[in-house]
Amino acid sequence: MPDWLQIILRSLFFLIVLFLITKWLGKKQISQLSFFEYVTGITIGNVGAELATRVEGSIVNGVLSILVFALAPFIAGLISLKSKTIRDLVEGKASVFIKDGKVMEDNLKKEKYTTDELLGLLRKKDVFDVADVEFGLLEANGDFSVMLKKQNQPLTAKDLNLPVASVKEAQTVIMDGEILDEPLSTIGLNRNWLKTELDKLGVTIENVFLGQANSNGELNVDLFDDKIKVPSPQEKPLMLATLKKCQADLELFALGTESKEAKEMYSKNSEKLQKAIDHVAFILKN
Repeated sequence: MPDWLQIILRSLFFLIVLFLITKWLGKKQISQLSFFEYVTGITIGNVGAELATRVEGSIVNGVLSILVFALAPFIAGLISLKSKTIRDLVEGKASVFIKDGKVMEDNLKKEKYTTDELLGLLRKKDVFDVADVEFGLLEANGDFSVMLKKQNQPLTAKDLNLPVASVKEAQTVIMDGEILDEPLSTIGLNRNWLKTELDKLGVTIENVFLGQANSNGELNVDLFDDKIKVPSPQEKPLMLATLKKCQADLELFALGTESKEAKEMYSKNSEKLQKAIDHVAFILKN
């Protein structure tokens, strides 16, 4: 067998081996790497590349070598689950860079970070003043986490005691002009509903590149032709407008009638409808 063919076959073989081992180790191996996982990951890649191009090398010995390096972080991970000491040794610990708005210079030097690099990390978090930060930590995996002081944190609906409707994940129901039935059924919808919504927008399935339905029963679509503008869903604004019109009509009826009983009835129901509008307005506006 010629060398070039052996290299192709060995490369494909070790590509499959490395893929299977990486899948076995889990997603952590390709995202949040500890120092130990970083070293073993690089080594496994180097061993695989070396054996794929070195024709005279033993494939069996190469696979054994890769398995040893793959087992090391797996076993270390199992031990780390039960031992805080081993976990700190293998995965490392977070370092406090900022505390109460003050930079911890010793920790900065220990991790070999300059002041400019620290300011750059803060800017990535949209923070431009160190004094605004309550805590700033360099995580064991290299990520930088920031907690602003309470007075510098953005207001939330909870701070203002405002009721907020829960939001569920939007489901992709059309992709590349094809209907996806499983996501449709996940949110309790069907093809008839989808066809009705598309008719409202004036588009056909074949023209839709991506279609997503949210938990409120609204369909948002992106067409293959970017020049065509699709109107936004108007069901909720129209419903809110209809409710407000009904409430205004009741007030007008109360003012226009001379019957005391009718005036009282219209006024009472107008107040009830206004209270209902106040309760649902925040949902229908968003």
